[in-house]
Amino acid sequence: MKKRLISSYDEVNDTFVGKIDGEIGFCVDFDISDGVFLGINKNNCPNSVYICNASSVLNVSKQTLENSNVKIKINCNSICLYFTMFIENLCICSLRCKNIFDIPLVDFEMDSNF
Repeated sequence: MKKRLISSYDEVNDTFVGKIDGEIGFCVDFDISDGVFLGINKNNCPNSVYICNASSVLNVSKQTLENSNVKIKINCNSICLYFTMFIENLCICSLRCKNIFDIPLVDFEMDSNF
């Protein structure tokens, strides 16, 4: 499944925010890795991403984070959640964590160019 991503980067506060177009709010926010938060909707599906201290957490320049060509892939099974983030088709972040969040089986992509 593919959804349209709306993303923004605040250079002053060094925060990256991305959300699925048309989604309003979230029910819960999970810290899936140091500084990477995943918002979950009422159906337990991911609908937003928040990264504080983004340039440090992702180990990229602030200039890179200002690019609007962002793609986020989220795959989840009963054991693990996989989070991958691309900017200009370059993989800048790839995380795996235990699925302790009751997220159902999902395989989708949030793409700013969708």
